[in-house]
Amino acid sequence: MNTPRLTAVLADDERLMRDQLRARLAEVWPELDIVAEARNGLEAVQLVDEHRPDIVFLDIRMPGLTGVDAARQIAQLPPRAAQDDDSADDDDPPLPEIVFITAYDQYAVEAFEQGVVDYVLKPAERERLQLTVQRLQQRLAARQAGTEPATTGRPLQQLLHQLSAQLNPGKAASYLQWIQATVGSTIQMIPVEEVLFFVSDEKYTRVQTAQVEALIRKPIKELVDELDPQLFWQIHRSTLVAVKAISGVTRDFRGRQIVSVKGHNEKLEVSRSYTGLFKGM
Repeated sequence: MNTPRLTAVLADDERLMRDQLRARLAEVWPELDIVAEARNGLEAVQLVDEHRPDIVFLDIRMPGLTGVDAARQIAQLPPRAAQDDDSADDDDPPLPEIVFITAYDQYAVEAFEQGVVDYVLKPAERERLQLTVQRLQQRLAARQAGTEPATTGRPLQQLLHQLSAQLNPGKAASYLQWIQATVGSTIQMIPVEEVLFFVSDEKYTRVQTAQVEALIRKPIKELVDELDPQLFWQIHRSTLVAVKAISGVTRDFRGRQIVSVKGHNEKLEVSRSYTGLFKGM
């Protein structure tokens, strides 16, 4: 049986850099199919959504939408099945491996040390790219064997928040402190520190505290960027839970991880993409 070829999308606003990286990859990894090239971050997100590649090479600095911002949007892309069937999450494909292309070594070193993504320094030298390819091949092989979780979840979110702050040093990170939400027929200001979890459906996001259930129109993918990732973990594409509100994690009869919440009887499912948050379960 033939093994499907691995695919990749390249994103860099400089055509010569895309040409060079494509040529170097052809030398060190001829089996890799480059299925599309993007000239900016917005194109990168669109092409990843269209092609669902195994790997994305993202220039860390691009006009309009930086590589970091593009990676954050890619991490929130819904699986194709879920676009038509909200119950299809168990079959979610993993997110692509992310490789940042950068001339700024301080960003690359931090990304590499956290082991969540890899990097290539400009200009792409054959020897360094070969090392990146070896790491990618090992990670993808471990993922297929089920010995390594997909590239997603809390570590990736935290890294992207940190890199975004480094790219915008004059813009201090300001996380949400209050949620303006509808409770019955009134609008209330709910302190974020009182929120146990957020759960989204097609139109609304439910904000749950120990005393109040409220609704807002802000989707989870926006809340992920606005809430402190140290305080709220995304455990499902439609669910964020306060870390301090997690009382325990169990498995149901189907083997799915289920989060129990302090002060509330609701059980929250952990989707496959986020099982790495609770290692050893």
